[in-house]
Amino acid sequence: MQGLMMDRPLLISSIAEHAETFHPESEIVSVTADNPRHRYTYKACFSRAKQLANALSALGLQQGDRLATLAWNDYRHMEAYYGISGAGYVCHTINPRLFPEQLIYIINHAEDRVLFVDPMFLPLIEKIQSEVSSLEHIVVMCGPESLPENTLGAVDYETFIGAHSAEYTWPDFDERSAAALCYTSGTTGNPKGVLYSHRSTVLHAITGLMPDVLNISRADAILPVVPLFHVNAWGIPYCAPMVGAKLVMPGPKMGDGEALYELLDSEAVSLALGVPTVWLALLDYTARNNLKLDKLQRTVVGGAAVPASMVEQFRDDHDVVLHQGWGMTEMSPLGTLNKLLPKHESLSDEEKVKIQIKAGRGIYGVEMKIVDDDGNEQPRDGVAYGALMVRGPWICSDYYKLEGSAGTHVDGWFHTGDVATIDPDGFMAITDRTKDVIKSGGEWISSIDLENTAVGHPAVAEAAVIGVAHPKWTERPLLIVVVKEGEQTNKDEILAYLDGKIAKWWTPDDVVFVDELPHTATGKIKKTTLREQFADYQLPA
Repeated sequence: MQGLMMDRPLLISSIAEHAETFHPESEIVSVTADNPRHRYTYKACFSRAKQLANALSALGLQQGDRLATLAWNDYRHMEAYYGISGAGYVCHTINPRLFPEQLIYIINHAEDRVLFVDPMFLPLIEKIQSEVSSLEHIVVMCGPESLPENTLGAVDYETFIGAHSAEYTWPDFDERSAAALCYTSGTTGNPKGVLYSHRSTVLHAITGLMPDVLNISRADAILPVVPLFHVNAWGIPYCAPMVGAKLVMPGPKMGDGEALYELLDSEAVSLALGVPTVWLALLDYTARNNLKLDKLQRTVVGGAAVPASMVEQFRDDHDVVLHQGWGMTEMSPLGTLNKLLPKHESLSDEEKVKIQIKAGRGIYGVEMKIVDDDGNEQPRDGVAYGALMVRGPWICSDYYKLEGSAGTHVDGWFHTGDVATIDPDGFMAITDRTKDVIKSGGEWISSIDLENTAVGHPAVAEAAVIGVAHPKWTERPLLIVVVKEGEQTNKDEILAYLDGKIAKWWTPDDVVFVDELPHTATGKIKKTTLREQFADYQLPA
């Protein structure tokens, strides 16, 4: 017997319709290249998204065609999210920090027919134009007065949508239809495409609103510093309109501590989301200028492990609660979110931080387990570690155009590539990436734990740990450090600081100081480059 419930498809356009009806006056504030502080409402946003949908229909596109964006976080990019997917096309967000060779591969692999691009990235497209065969139309995200001279035959966004009506009926179609496409950063091999459906996106957004996840409501003002071009900006462009939360878009100012502080303060932002490097810049700016984030209530940090010192600085200097989250492009991305349980309230601040630097507890919709090399599930005791595997309705079942060839999916589970522990309360902690773990004398050393401890040193801006060949122990940890501007330290000071904070046998055999660390296009430390750079490094005897 089946239930007697209506069967309405879960479509991204339904979010737009709901926001227009129930939250028409909620604000979207943007920093853009042609407007330092653009401000309008959800009603205006989705009205213009309909103009965009009409403009796209006039191009003769087919449902399922891929349309790319190469742009920062602002209101026009938000309109593209809805105008493209809502009309039945696939919104393919591209990271502008990728190398030209990666951009060429991604655009050709996706067979993008239209590209929406910020003005500052036009020279990049001009350089690769002859090598991307599928592009038929290029739209620059600006008005006619800001359109740069170019050789692409590009049209400005305002002209592109301006002649079209805001009257548009969003089409109904299968909720399992593709809605968006995002490629992994491709630290090894070519980037791989993750193809999200309307159903997966809506379910992911609904879960993201839960109190024990992102806890978003109409009362919030949200600053997503996580880019719209990277894994759906963690679902914020879909979560916020569902409840009418105010959105504050930082445009190209995403790594500028001063600009972020000004936005957070002037727009009374209550929730901000981004990767650790963003918050390091913000915290450094506030510390140097004796400023307090007195309106921000909480921040969600993901993309890389969070050091205890960052949790403490947000708490002690700003009364801001930091929640660490974990996920992947392949997971839409939410997988875990760290919120303390009621029983933890009586713990000391130091004991709480030990829990807060874990990746967090699984959220509804994401099943997870850790397995050994033979695929046997390991106990959830906080001690046993294993390869982390996940499954759920917003986790990819395969990669775009790679069906079955990536080797990452087994028996309905996705191998994340992370090594983790899960404790009896369900808190998961990433101990390493499977390719980054250091195996010394048959025992594993967590490069992540070492890095997080080293960053706690007051003179250390950034740290990375890699394994270096050792004649007796197979490999030993090498600590690579970037010192904060204006600070000084040395190897002996760093090792003395680590003493007592890590297992004795984890102590790095050497410390190397560099001006900067290599990063992937999504801001993660690129250890493949470090391993190449230090491949012949000789540890001290």
